[in-house]
Formats: sequence, C-alpha cells, structure tokens
Amino acid sequence: MSQSARIDATQTSVSRAGRSVEWPKTGNRLATGSEIFGQNVFTLKTLQSALPKPVYARFVQQIKGRQSLDRPTADAVAHAVRVWAQERGASHFTHWFQPQTGTTAEKHDSFLTLKTVFSGGIEETYAIDAFSGSQLLQSEPDASSFPNGGMRSTFEARGYTIWDTTSPMFIRQGPHGTSVLYVPSVFIGYNGEALDEKTILLRSSEVLSNSAVRLLQVLGDRETKRVYATLGTEQEFFLIDRGIYNLRPDLKITGRTLIGTVPPKHQQLEDHYFGQMPSRVLAAIAEAELELYKLGVPIKTRHNEVAPAQFEMAPIFEEASVAVDHNLLTMETLHQVAHRHNLKVLFHEKPFAGVNGSGKHCNWSMSTDQGDNLLDPTLKPETNYRFLLFLVATLDGLYKHGGLLRAAIASASNEHRLGANEAPPGIVSAFLGEHLTEVLDAIEENRDVRNFSQPHLQTVKVGGTVLDLKVSTLPQIARDLTDRNRTSPFAFTGNKFEFRAVGSKQSPSLPVVLLNAAVSASLNAVTEALIAEKGSKPEPSIEDILTVVRRFTAASKLIRFEGNGYSQEWVDEAAKRGLPNIKSAPVAFKQLLEEHNAQLLQSLGIMSAEEVHSRYHILMEKYAKDLLIEANTLKNMVSQGVLPAAFTYRKDLADFLATQKALGLDFENSPEIGVYTKLTAVAKELQASSDKLNSLISQLEKLEGDEAAELAGTELTVAMEDTRSKVDTLESYISDKAWPYPKYTELLF
Repeated sequence: MSQSARIDATQTSVSRAGRSVEWPKTGNRLATGSEIFGQNVFTLKTLQSALPKPVYARFVQQIKGRQSLDRPTADAVAHAVRVWAQERGASHFTHWFQPQTGTTAEKHDSFLTLKTVFSGGIEETYAIDAFSGSQLLQSEPDASSFPNGGMRSTFEARGYTIWDTTSPMFIRQGPHGTSVLYVPSVFIGYNGEALDEKTILLRSSEVLSNSAVRLLQVLGDRETKRVYATLGTEQEFFLIDRGIYNLRPDLKITGRTLIGTVPPKHQQLEDHYFGQMPSRVLAAIAEAELELYKLGVPIKTRHNEVAPAQFEMAPIFEEASVAVDHNLLTMETLHQVAHRHNLKVLFHEKPFAGVNGSGKHCNWSMSTDQGDNLLDPTLKPETNYRFLLFLVATLDGLYKHGGLLRAAIASASNEHRLGANEAPPGIVSAFLGEHLTEVLDAIEENRDVRNFSQPHLQTVKVGGTVLDLKVSTLPQIARDLTDRNRTSPFAFTGNKFEFRAVGSKQSPSLPVVLLNAAVSASLNAVTEALIAEKGSKPEPSIEDILTVVRRFTAASKLIRFEGNGYSQEWVDEAAKRGLPNIKSAPVAFKQLLEEHNAQLLQSLGIMSAEEVHSRYHILMEKYAKDLLIEANTLKNMVSQGVLPAAFTYRKDLADFLATQKALGLDFENSPEIGVYTKLTAVAKELQASSDKLNSLISQLEKLEGDEAAELAGTELTVAMEDTRSKVDTLESYISDKAWPYPKYTELLF
C-alpha cells in the first residue's frame, strides 16, 4: 500500500461533500417524529381497516395465543398485507429471521407468479401478483448452511421459517425505488429444533409470563393475564471514514484493528463525551433515525460516547421480543445509512486498542398487561410488597444462575472489553443503591419497615432528598433515591435493571433469554414459599410476604455489591464470597452445560438438551473461528505489509550510511545508526513472533471443538498480542511515509 493512497483517502475524507436528505413535510412544515413514526409498518390498525370484523377478531385471538391461525384467516391477512405493501412499491417479500450468526438473514421472493387457465381447449399462461396464506405462514431456507451445533447433518438441508405474529411486518427500501416486505419469523429445523435466537426468546417470554402471573394471582391479582419482559438497548458504535477504513485489512475482515498505537491525544481529556457531534456524523445518524422512525423503531437518544469517533443511540423501552427485532434493525440501518455518507459503522466491542470499547446496555424489567412496571419501587419501596417480591426473585435468579448470564455475554470480541476498566468485570453481581440496600437489610434484620414515615423509630435510615443548588435562578431538584454504579454488570437504575456487560456486536436475545429463565425459576420458588407461608388463608398477609422476602434476601445476599467493580478489592472480596471470576469465553460457555443451568433451561421448556448442547458447540466453534480469522489476518498484514515496510526502510537507512562511508564522512556517529540498530532488532523479534504465530495457526487449523477453542483462547491470543507489540514498536521507528496502513490518528480523527 502506497503512502499516496493514505494521503488521498485522508484528504478525500475531509473534502468530500456531505450528503443531504430532505426531511418529510406535513403541509408547509417539517413533519414531527410522531407523524413519521410507523409509516412503513403494517400495524394492527391497518389490518383492522382491511379485514372484515370476524376475520380480524379471529386473528387477534390467535395473537393472544387463544386459538391457532386457520388458513382462511391467513389468506385474508396475506392479501391485505400484499395490497398494502405493493401500494408502497414492494416487489418482493422475505421471511426475516435471526440464525445463530449474530445477525439476521433474509431470502427474497417476488410477488410475481404465473397462472394457467384453460379456455375452449386452449392453455393460456399469464402473470399475476399473489401472496398466499401459506407463503405468509412459512418458508423453507437451507438449514444446513446455518450454524446448528451438530443437530443437522450437512446433507439434511430442510428447515422452516415461520411467521412470528407478535412482531409487526414492515417494508424496507429496495433497489431502483422498489421496496421489500419483511415478515419477522422464527427459524426451526425439520424436527422442530430451534436454530435461531428468536424461538428461544419467545419461549422464555412465555415462561416468564406464566411464572409472574402465578405469583400475582397468589397476591390476589385477578386482572393480570400476561406479564412481559421490557427491554431498552443502548447501542454504542464507532463511525469512521469509509475510504480510510478500506485501507485497513484488519478492520475489513475482523471488525477491529489488530495493529496500531493510540495517538498522543485520544480520550484522556474527556472532551468527546456528550460533545458536539461532527456534522457528517450527525447527518448520518439523523438519516438513520428517519429510516427507523418509519420502521416504528422508537429511537429516543443520540450522543457522543467516551472515545473519539464513538457514538450511541438508544430507544424507548418495548416488549423484549420486539425490542430485539428493533435493535437488529437499528444496527442494519446504521450500516446501510453510513455507507450512503461514505462512513463505516463498527459494532465490534473493541475496534481500537487503548480507547474505550463499545457495549450494548440492556435495560430490563417486567410489565403487566395492565401497564404496571413490576420493578417500579414507587416512593415507598419498603411497603411496596409486590415490588419487593419481584426484586428478591430477580436477585435470587442472578445468584443461582449468574454463570448463565456470564455465558450470555461471552465472545471473542467482548473478551477485550470485560474487566478492562470500561466495562463490568467477569464477576456477575448486582447493584441496588443505598436506599434499596437499606430496605432489604432492614427486612433481613427484622426491623419494622412499615414505620418508615416515623423517622424517630430509626427503621429505614435513608430516603429521597431535595438538592438546593444555592443559585436563586435555579429551582430545587429532587434527588433520586440512589446513585448509579457504572462498574456493576447488573445495576438497578430506578425502575429496571441495566445489564451493562452485553457486547455491542451481539444480539441481545440470548442475554434476555437466560435472564428470563433464571428469574422465572426464582419467581416459581418465591410463589411456592409464599403459598406455604399463607397456608389456608385466601391471600398472604404482610407478615407472610416479609418472611419470604427475608428468606430470599438472606439467600441471595452474596450477589449484591455496592462498591467499585473495577477494583482489586472487589476481585478479592468476590473470591471470599465464592462468586466465580470467569475471564475467558470458553470457560464461560461451559456454564451452559453445568447441570443446574442445563436443567433449568430444559425443565422450563426453553431449550431441549439437544438445543443446549448445540448452542454450546456453536459458541465454542465460533470463538475458535473468530480468533483464527484474526490470526490469519494479522499474519498476512505482517508478512505482506509491515515486514516489507521495515525491510525497505532499513535498506534506505543502510544505503544512506553506505553513501556516507563511501564519501569518507563520519557515519559511525550518525543518528541513523541508532535507528537502524533498533529497527533491525525489532524486525528480527517480529519475524520470530510471526513464525510462532504461523506455527500455532497451522496447529489450530487441524483441531476442532473444545480443543480448538481452548488453544485459540490461550496460546493463540498470547502469540497475537506478542506479534502486535512488535508491530506497534516498529510503527514508532519507521517513517510515516513508509508505513503501509492508516494510523489511529487518521482513523479516529
């Protein structure tokens, strides 16, 4: 790669004209977000206006799970959605699903079909547009070409995508002004095995609902028929110039830089966080928001993140299964829109060494079909007994199955971020804050929390306060009951838990599935304990509830930690408590096979034994493959770019010194000799490191399964880091003109 290519890409990045997009208008003014929202979504309201009342009523009953979808209803819905989609330019439809690849998949089929008629003994064929109920309900992609973890043989290709009626259909822009109708779907094997992320998510949601409703019924709630997990995903990402990105093979192939040193200024001044967005970035994100509004994705927030070139978008909370769909749509839309602005979006958890990486904070709670948030403590959590029961059930699930949640966030890419003073450590713990901690402590110590309104009794010692800023023009503000803790992997933040350790690149589905499973089991345990306490009484008394809360508070107390999760003191304290500190992904994946974890998933009907083992093997295989791809990419960059640059620059130095010697000049005291000597030594070390890396690659390519993952996670990663350190040292010795790849300064600024 020539220096001119780097210069051209850098100059183009700052001189390129920006892309302008016309915002929709309503009359003579710009349309508001609410006016744009959901334009490209086939809503229930749209369907209701297109169907006869009895047909629509049957469909609604099916969505609620009260009857199966019959063929006439499916045909009616298919016809209605086809007409709606084609009025908006749709030429094709696709079953949109989520295989275990970390992204989505789609196969487009046109509405065009041929119809043959016979008239007077003459056969005539003509083209029509059609979309049948059977086409809406299911499709058949090739299941053998997606990860299956051994549940399918290579020659067994049949698999099915099935319409998920709980997630609305929508249209997206296609080529040449056309659009495509997207049908959200699940993906299963020939024998019904879950081959995707969504099937298990829907199963876990149903299990959570059943467990929560049962507990509510014991408490006397006869109105709630359904409880669902809510989810809000804060999506972090980097945006860099696409031209410069194209000159970095590591970014193109692996999503992260395998070589490179941080520039003198990066994030240490803390001036990028919440700073003014670069105009080009703001234009891209605003266009992405416009596309997402039309798709019914409720994007609420955008801002600069900590590292240079790092940003975040976050939505309003939704039902978890829809929120996962919308998060994946957000990632896909950002990817497409960034290209239109000649930018590249990076979702890797650690694309640049030395600056903060990216996460996907999953804000999780539980809500009823009556609109109640079950994790809302209200103003007096100490007497909100329903809240306390759901709180301790969540903590109990986290304590008993924290290993599952650690497995949910494990990946080759997230290993670079976890525990690196920018993300929670590999120790799973929960943060509640001063107020809730005091409430649970008071209950455990048998203090009468009901007398909170009488401070002289010293029952619960903390509460909300008002802050006076001592500025006459500023009002007093209400201070929250508790501060936040960004070092906790599972922190309570007002009326929800924030699962902060999820990686930015991964689908939020598996973390939510395993969290739903753990909490469901503990809700069942809490319900059984409450039934035992109340005995023959129609409903449990306050004392019955407090007895159960006390028991589960004491049992799960070790999982609670209020301090600095980044500190060595916490690592030491967690070890004393017996909490595992899992530092590598392969070890984390094995938590899926731990008997009590695997039994949990199987007993709840979320995954079969075969599906648990399948997912374990897929995760292990992907981990090894990810690292092998990185190692091969690094090997090629060293052999084809870095070492040739070092040898060329070394030759230039040698030629200069030889010329000085030939001219009889004092070349022995020339400063070039020092550079030549250092360059030679590091180049030799790099050659040795590269040879060792190549040897490990050859060894790894012969292995499979656990052996491959374990070798990749130990020796290969060490060899890659050693090789990188030599390359990064060479970067400081070789002239900028001779360096073959764009540097961090060009990528981040």
